[in-house]
Amino acid sequence: MSLAAEQHTRPAPVSELDPFIPENLGAPGAMHHQLRELGPVVHLSAYNVYAMARYEEVREALENWQEFSSGAGVGLSNFRYEKPWRPPSVLLETDPPRHDAPRAVLSKVLGPRQLRRFRESWSQTAESLVSEIIDRRAPSGGVLSLEAVEDLAEAYPLRVFPRAVGLDGSGLEHLLPYGDHAFNAFGPDNELVAQRAEQLPQLIGWVNEQCRRERLSDKGFGADIWQAADRLDITEEQAPLIVRSLLTAGVDTTVYGIAAVLYHLATNPEEYQRLRREPQLARAAVEEAFRLESPVQTFFRTALSDVRVGDVVIPDGHKILMFLGSANRDPRRWEDPDRFDLSRDPSGHVAFGSGLHQCVGQHVARLEAVCLLQAILPRVESLRLPEEPTRHLNNTLQGWERLPLEMTLA
Repeated sequence: MSLAAEQHTRPAPVSELDPFIPENLGAPGAMHHQLRELGPVVHLSAYNVYAMARYEEVREALENWQEFSSGAGVGLSNFRYEKPWRPPSVLLETDPPRHDAPRAVLSKVLGPRQLRRFRESWSQTAESLVSEIIDRRAPSGGVLSLEAVEDLAEAYPLRVFPRAVGLDGSGLEHLLPYGDHAFNAFGPDNELVAQRAEQLPQLIGWVNEQCRRERLSDKGFGADIWQAADRLDITEEQAPLIVRSLLTAGVDTTVYGIAAVLYHLATNPEEYQRLRREPQLARAAVEEAFRLESPVQTFFRTALSDVRVGDVVIPDGHKILMFLGSANRDPRRWEDPDRFDLSRDPSGHVAFGSGLHQCVGQHVARLEAVCLLQAILPRVESLRLPEEPTRHLNNTLQGWERLPLEMTLA
């Protein structure tokens, strides 16, 4: 993607599409198709930014931190010229070398080996939650109606993740609104950002308070991060910002991912029956649902110089909007990309990003989703959506506000 001035160049095709209007946030498929067909790079005139919606270009840009920087912010705002609403993330919004030490610490804290200590308790918590719901609402069996976002997709992560971080369990009602605002703030300053304006000081104050060493238990992800500061692997100034990253991105994205798994199993009953016969495919079901729904739909980068992509040059300093959700449904990469298929190998999807800035908490999200799914399979014979679900609109995330679900109990 490096610039070669002697090569032929042409202007990027221009689109007047606005990715951040409700119609496109709620149902982005048609917009994604149009952007992919326009070319590998498109200029979005509404925001004077460049966009990539095809898989190959999105993945290459995600991995090319040397030319497409995160350090100027991964949202529409450019930190070169605009002050961020809160101190930038030492993980998401930095590049090497500042990115290296925090990333190394958190990769170890959240790595598969460390997560083994939580697997049994998280599985037990999932089984307890599913049993509570079934025994309370349908003690005689039959068909159970529930609201899957509130009852399962939100309830389960809020039971296991804050405790794993080391929170005491008070004030957890602030977590989802704070994360919702943080991801909205990556987009334009629209109504979705404004809706939290009055609540924001309280949300920020609560989250910052939870990041202090004194507020965290002596066992958990938070304590592990502070111990890394004691070893001088990171600074004391970085430690609370790394804990904040966990609280910012560790719940909402998993909520939407779990809801995606339930939605696609409910709308593909033959795949759910296969999964009951072959429960070892639970991880494949989670990956395929994450590919299809891509809870994180978009991220921005900033060109550090004139950067060539094909025969288009993205000028120095311009923002690039990468459509992760579009890339994960690009027919150039995926056969029958809109189909939920347990036989598919979804490896290589970019729902968690790719390269240096790939989501460091992806193993946590996968484990939570698999544990909950494995708790549901033996207790539930089939899933069905009795009515159309309602999307939750966010400038960056894609998920549901309501997901009515009927479970025929086994």
